[in-house]
Amino acid sequence: MFLSKDRFIDLFDEFYKSLTPFIFLVDFDVQNLFIAPLSDLENNDGILFDFKGYTNTNKSVDGDMISLKRYPVPLDLYRKSFDLVQKDLHYGDSYLLNLTFPTKIETDASLLDIFQGSKALYKMKFYDEFVFFSPEQFVCIKDGKISTHPMKGTKVKVSESSVYELLNDDKELAEHITIVDLMRNDLSMVAKNVKVERFRYLSYIKSYGKTIIQTSSEISGELTDGSVAEKLLSLLPAGSISGAPKRKTVEIIKRAEIDNRGFYTGIAGVFDGVKIDSCVVIRYIEKKGDSLFYRSGGGITVYSKLEDEYREMIEKIYVPCV
Repeated sequence: MFLSKDRFIDLFDEFYKSLTPFIFLVDFDVQNLFIAPLSDLENNDGILFDFKGYTNTNKSVDGDMISLKRYPVPLDLYRKSFDLVQKDLHYGDSYLLNLTFPTKIETDASLLDIFQGSKALYKMKFYDEFVFFSPEQFVCIKDGKISTHPMKGTKVKVSESSVYELLNDDKELAEHITIVDLMRNDLSMVAKNVKVERFRYLSYIKSYGKTIIQTSSEISGELTDGSVAEKLLSLLPAGSISGAPKRKTVEIIKRAEIDNRGFYTGIAGVFDGVKIDSCVVIRYIEKKGDSLFYRSGGGITVYSKLEDEYREMIEKIYVPCV
């Protein structure tokens, strides 16, 4: 099912040049890569996707919320990883690191129920292995232009002042600037005339009667010549879910987190014959044996507070259904 990196690149570029619509998945470590023409998915209930309304299924469910019972890792376990990250941050080995954990959950909903009932810009069910419902675009490639919309900065809306508090939070601003700078530099490896089109615009997600406020920016450039697949893979992992500087920060992530991320915080995308649209695989539920685990986390800086980051990790465990 999964391909070598070289075979993935060959098929990706072949499909792209022949204008053959296809879907693809790449895990966080760029070790498991999947690609398939959309014609193979027409009668395939194992893989279902909906990327901004471009989908291989017409089934959806409205109304009912999907209830999750959460069993987060103990604070003391989170603290060990948090303290390790803080040590490296204070050494200057990283400026921002996205620390994540798996949380065991219980729900009466199946992965199919969650796929059909969730509301997101990008969502996918991959057999009986995982489902995700992501609000975050990775890159879009169309007419020789590449663009990205990194998302960094989250707050639950509790009053009319919540937007002001988010936009004026020094930690959140520092995180956002760091990721925008990282992604601008990343795009400069594969594109020219890279610029920030929009800086720190707001979006809103509703679930469980709460409104989640998030900030994003838009960066674009003109794609240079060469293999599109190689350029795409060279941008991985996505800066918004790793940190900066990227290579060293990923090394710290490997030491700090309690298990491998797998496809969580990898990327998924679709080519519709005209453009490539891809997302960061977040808001992710995976099945392991008879248990379900929801992956979540947040950006850590030297200014982070243990309890705040632990609470944010738990607050992000939800399925947006309304």
